[in-house]
Amino acid sequence: MKRIVVFASGSGSNAENLIRFFKNSDNASVIQVLTNNPHAKVLDRCKRLNISAVAFNRIAFSKSDDVLNILKSSQPDLIVLAGFLWKFPEFILNEFPNKVINIHPALLPKYGGKGMYGMHVHNAVVSNKEKETGITIHYVNENYDEGAIIFQAKCEVFPTDNSNDVAAKIHELEMNHFPIVVEKLLNG
Repeated sequence: MKRIVVFASGSGSNAENLIRFFKNSDNASVIQVLTNNPHAKVLDRCKRLNISAVAFNRIAFSKSDDVLNILKSSQPDLIVLAGFLWKFPEFILNEFPNKVINIHPALLPKYGGKGMYGMHVHNAVVSNKEKETGITIHYVNENYDEGAIIFQAKCEVFPTDNSNDVAAKIHELEMNHFPIVVEKLLNG
């Protein structure tokens, strides 16, 4: 059985989608969720779904081996960032080469980098009158949103769309594609 650890910072809709997708799988399961936000709604979702969840601070994540040791003891086959907002430390990436992936709410390399997440991305897409946007699933490296691209899915942006319309389209792409791409990676 393949083991997935999810990192999230906010509401956890992508984390819940992954947990539910793999709940009855014979091949993989989400074994744990880690968050940098002790008030994140993802913690409530995990409690409801009976999934182990741990909140940590910046020191535990990037200045000590606390989070690294949690990961080592969990022995994940894949670490999935699902709305996780902190840059991943190189020393953790080095322990799990090509095993850390992220989902980004734009078609990278556009609208990536520090500070480009959630509504910030959707506002930029609308402000720049983009005709399309989408999601990118990519490997995580030492720089924000610069790891090798695994998968992209696109959607049209209409001139009448506002940021909330774009957010809804992106959310639908995430829900439809993210678990399938994770499953393919694990079975690849």
